[in-house]
Amino acid sequence: MQIIDLLVIIAYLVATAWLGLKLSGKQKDLQGYFLGGRNIPWWAVCLSVVATETSALTVIGIPVMSYLGDINYLQLGLGYILGRVVVAFFMLPRYYDGEMLTAYAYLGKRFGTSTQTTAGVTFLFTRLLADGIRVLAAAIPVKVILDGLGIHTNYFVIIVVLSLVTIAYTFIGGIKAVVWVDVAQMCLYVAGGLLTIIVITASFGGGWITEAASAGKLNMFIFEGNPISAPDSFIPSLLGGAVFAMASHGSDQLVVQRLLSCRSKIEAQKALIVSGVVVFVQFAIFLAVGLALWAYYDRALPADLGLSRDDEIFPLFIIEGLPPGISGLLLAGILAAAMSTLSSSLSALSSSTVNDVYARLKKTPMTDAEGFKVGRWATIGWGIAFILPATVFQSDEGNIVILALGVAGITYGGLLGAFVFGIINKRATAVDANITFALAVAVNAFFFVMEKYVTGEVWVAWQWYPLLGVIVMVVLGGLLSLRHPKAANRNTVAEVEGSNR
Repeated sequence: MQIIDLLVIIAYLVATAWLGLKLSGKQKDLQGYFLGGRNIPWWAVCLSVVATETSALTVIGIPVMSYLGDINYLQLGLGYILGRVVVAFFMLPRYYDGEMLTAYAYLGKRFGTSTQTTAGVTFLFTRLLADGIRVLAAAIPVKVILDGLGIHTNYFVIIVVLSLVTIAYTFIGGIKAVVWVDVAQMCLYVAGGLLTIIVITASFGGGWITEAASAGKLNMFIFEGNPISAPDSFIPSLLGGAVFAMASHGSDQLVVQRLLSCRSKIEAQKALIVSGVVVFVQFAIFLAVGLALWAYYDRALPADLGLSRDDEIFPLFIIEGLPPGISGLLLAGILAAAMSTLSSSLSALSSSTVNDVYARLKKTPMTDAEGFKVGRWATIGWGIAFILPATVFQSDEGNIVILALGVAGITYGGLLGAFVFGIINKRATAVDANITFALAVAVNAFFFVMEKYVTGEVWVAWQWYPLLGVIVMVVLGGLLSLRHPKAANRNTVAEVEGSNR
């Protein structure tokens, strides 16, 4: 790596930070800080959703899948499209039915304060773990960069620095800054993936495609294996992936916050569905990058190349295989994209902290100025909290994308199940929802812990975690609700509470 690359990285990071703040302006109220005044174009929200759910995890983690395996991950992309369609027409209309700042406001409307707070706290905990992994994903290319410059440090130091920088980035601009920088970052790192394919093709011709085909690495559909425990097979990838997308895009505040910043429900639906198609194309690009790298490095294992993690294979090529300047620009794009995704998470975490926890536990009504102030302090607190899970997960040797999805899936089932349960079961109460919610999370946590830290065997593929949680919520919650008299026209708890004041 040359000095020009380092200068490009510094210049690019400064420019993107300036761009985000320039486009967003200084936010002065709660809705502007968390929803951008609900005036962001659908196409920008669409690209921001894609950048947020993938970012550095995609750029770093997905090429490794095809490098060491094949392109069966595209099956999951099909499931993601299917799940988004369901969310667009089944869940989004409920979010736009009234002024809701978070995904969990619907649960508060249906069940009352206790369920909204329970869902909000669960989101905070899950997002903390998942985003700890995102911080680690951002640290990986930084470490490769520093090693290339002869500066050898550990992941912990890098994680601390990235967390502190991200806090400053999010503190001022709010969601508007995050969305517009997401758009710029996504365009850059996708262009970097395409450039990698072009450079390797120019060096080897199209031979890498033929080599990959002869080695069986172009297999997209896998119909073998147990559909319950085989994460690479078609059924869990398509159906499990669809339910996973319903949970991540219908009940995760990180995504819902963006959809609520659109100008209308129709634009939000358009942004969500189109984002599924964009994600599928993006998966295909970075899987192709992995195949090209596999040929470029003559089928060598990452460990044989002196790498400490498999995820370092693409950053290594960026430094070694791309022209000076271009190498620095792409590394800057990956780093800035990772940081913009982390700032998205900070915005969502602080939003949920203010509206789902602080406002619900406060005895007196929360003023807009008070919520704005608490939201900014929450941004600082959650940014610092990222450091612990990022440090813990750095020792995990599995693929970083699968690790992040598995962690998120633990509570996605309970969150999605709570929405479905509240919609289809008219007699259920907050107690029923809260008890079964806790059980749904506990069931998924059991399978995750057993696989990762006890037996090492997959009993239930991570794609099934959300569906498993929904089943627990609907079935056990339904049984609990039988204690109550049937009430087809039951008022929401929020309405009952309001009438008693």
